[in-house]
Amino acid sequence: MRSFTMGWRRATLFALAPATFLGSICYYFATRPDPVELAQLQLAGRELFVREWTANDAQAHGDGLGPVFNANSCAACHFQGGVGGGGDAVHNVTAYEVHPTVRDRHLQKGLVHVSAVDPSLAESPLLVKKCFPVIPGGERLVGGCTVKIEDFDPVRIETTNSIALFGDGLIDRLAESKIRLNYARRMMHQLRHEIGGDFHTVGTGRPRMLPDGRLGKFGWKAQFATLEEFVAAACANELGLGNPLMEQAKPLGRNYRCEEADLTRQEFRQLVSFVDSIPRPVEVLPTDWRQRALAERGKKVFESVGCAECHTPDLGNVVGIYSDLLLHSVTARVSDGYRHELVVEVPLPDGHPEPDEWRTPPLWGVADSAPYFHDGGSPTLEAAIARHDGSARVVTSAYAVLSAADKQSLIAFLQTLQAPDDAQPPTKALLAANEPAAGR
Repeated sequence: MRSFTMGWRRATLFALAPATFLGSICYYFATRPDPVELAQLQLAGRELFVREWTANDAQAHGDGLGPVFNANSCAACHFQGGVGGGGDAVHNVTAYEVHPTVRDRHLQKGLVHVSAVDPSLAESPLLVKKCFPVIPGGERLVGGCTVKIEDFDPVRIETTNSIALFGDGLIDRLAESKIRLNYARRMMHQLRHEIGGDFHTVGTGRPRMLPDGRLGKFGWKAQFATLEEFVAAACANELGLGNPLMEQAKPLGRNYRCEEADLTRQEFRQLVSFVDSIPRPVEVLPTDWRQRALAERGKKVFESVGCAECHTPDLGNVVGIYSDLLLHSVTARVSDGYRHELVVEVPLPDGHPEPDEWRTPPLWGVADSAPYFHDGGSPTLEAAIARHDGSARVVTSAYAVLSAADKQSLIAFLQTLQAPDDAQPPTKALLAANEPAAGR
């Protein structure tokens, strides 16, 4: 009886297998985007990306631009090397984070909006400090001992530069397993060195695990898991455009409510589709044989000094990305020379990025994305390399002792990582608006 039953089950499975396979094929073609429809989505998305939004904009379904914002167009901050590129230092934004306390146990974060439809709603770092004041310290009894507690400022403020969006569609489709596998390889690599007594290696960094268990891939702190979430946050926070995933930013300390989102689901889909289609950069070698040889030499130097440890050339099936998409300690921790044990009332969530931890930015297109670093504080590639600190200090030290010729070759290699030729060029009006003479 048992053999009959097993045989019947096998026969059923074999009979169902072709049907299941055929069903999968049909589903694939049924859900596969139509090329014409996809092109139309991307074209409509580009129009939304470059549109200069206004308050009560006719295109919007809510209140349009604002009420608070930092720019009136996506392209205003993403234009270098083509529409979707990085931004200049003029368009840097100020981000803040408020540490949880017993009075408010929620970690709060946002952007300082320097512009507003109503000028009285414009924000500043001083206003953030006023809304979240310093918590006075004093003496407390802890375990029978009197402990003096320092005043606690719950606010941390950072300046951030606009990230280039080139190739983000490929990053969005990059499997988390590929990032984790590369991380595991780096861990094993470092372990082998340490077993051999070599402790002067580049830190492995770490993946940013979000509260829901997903891996963060976008943003300076890897705070977004998907491109869709990244775009939604940029619309809501930078432009004040409510969308299906996120409500518009509200003025700090004020009550404000808009009944309807500015972007419909279809419009938001169009915008994400365009950002997804922004092409990936490629390495462009010089035509002059001397300069070409210099760049090729620089690529070897890039690897030999350890830059490629974090700026991984290929990640999974994404070729030429030059990033591991992990968090690394790369900036110096602010210190007055003393070690302080900061007593906080409520600890930060597990895995929350430290102030000196930043996601490794992809270097593809780096030749056209100055200034550099998370705050745009490094005007040149040389300055950016020399600034690396934290777990990347060993690389900075190796770079410092290179010969002048090797340093020149390394920069020559980085200059080959150019914005894609097929990126949409910015409009003349956009370029004019971003000229220093514009008085910004």
